[in-house]
Amino acid sequence: MTSSPEPGEFITKLTSEEVADLYAAGRPRRWDRGATMCTEGDASDWVLLLTSGRVKVSSHTAAGGEVVLAIRGPGALIGEFAAIDGLPRSSTVTALEPVEGITIRDFPAYLQDHGRVAVLLMKTLIGKMRDSDRKRIEYGAFDTTGRVATRLIELAERYGEPSDGGVRVALPLSQDELAGWTGASREAVSKALRSLRDRGLIETGRRRVVVHDMEGLRKRAR
Repeated sequence: MTSSPEPGEFITKLTSEEVADLYAAGRPRRWDRGATMCTEGDASDWVLLLTSGRVKVSSHTAAGGEVVLAIRGPGALIGEFAAIDGLPRSSTVTALEPVEGITIRDFPAYLQDHGRVAVLLMKTLIGKMRDSDRKRIEYGAFDTTGRVATRLIELAERYGEPSDGGVRVALPLSQDELAGWTGASREAVSKALRSLRDRGLIETGRRRVVVHDMEGLRKRAR
């Protein structure tokens, strides 16, 4: 089942003909929730066009800790680095939900036949690099609560649905994963969530968050 792509994701920038050619160059695949779709250091070179579900892109530190680099949803292109430069995977991709997508094995050939898409891909990669730079700045400038608030705002804006008294996010992340996404310990993230709850900004439940005061959350994220 194909979901509507998220605004700004790779597929939204393509024409219907470019999308059709990309689908024709690959084959459909699906993964269960929790499945590891590719592993950091692997030599595989296919790319994935995500059509439904959300994935976690992560890496591991020398000490064995997990750092969550990004959350991607429908319309995203996954694994393009290895497909282009032929080097091992730079991160691990894990299905946070049941996931479906199109895997393309000869992505460079597709780009050679679609020069406009190659330029769009360059812009997409630059956007990812800018986002990484922004997050590195956040780690040095914000405390844990500020970083947690920033990530919750991002999730609410991307995946939130209106609910009574706020914006509900069906959070596909555990507290450990949220900690890996904010560069903090699980204990620090738990404390930050409690602080935001005490302020009346959010309500939390099992893998879900309701943001009651988006503007207040933005102020705390600064």
